[in-house]
Amino acid sequence: MLQEDIRELFKRNNALLNGHFKLSSGLHSDTYFQSALILQHPKEAEKLGEELAKKIKENNIKVDVVVSPAIGGIVIGQEIGRALSVRAIFTERVDGKVLLRRGFSVSANEKVLVVEDVITTGLSTREVIETLKANGAQVVVVVSLVDRSAGKVDFGVPRFSLLSLEVKSYKEEDCPMCKEGSIAIKPGSRK
Repeated sequence: MLQEDIRELFKRNNALLNGHFKLSSGLHSDTYFQSALILQHPKEAEKLGEELAKKIKENNIKVDVVVSPAIGGIVIGQEIGRALSVRAIFTERVDGKVLLRRGFSVSANEKVLVVEDVITTGLSTREVIETLKANGAQVVVVVSLVDRSAGKVDFGVPRFSLLSLEVKSYKEEDCPMCKEGSIAIKPGSRK
């Protein structure tokens, strides 16, 4: 799939929103990618998972497990796990700390693919990586449906996105929409 195909998929599913948004990172933006509106359709989710898995296969990256942060990465993580024939688990935030729960674990030196639906600053992804490293796993690749940083966020491992573009975002105190009196809405999952 080409980047324009992905952008069109977001538009067609009313998942590319314009307005005034407070992102999970705390930054404000006039653009929001609501991946859940696409991932609710199993055939679309399957196709996107296969496209990301294809990038892993083309680059000969061996993966033992797919890990995603709850909640945004869970569905796409499951689909990538299916496409790569490996297990797919997720982390959860408890009292501000990212943890493996529900009996999920990673083994020492297990090769991990971390997947997120949308990356802006990479904070959630970095937190997942730190949790996995603390459990002895080896993160070998990071993937996302959308990279809002246009590749600027570095995780120290290869990374792939289906749509990579630079979308402006602002600290709340610098947000031009706030200065105009607009109130940001928060459609994301992190409080």
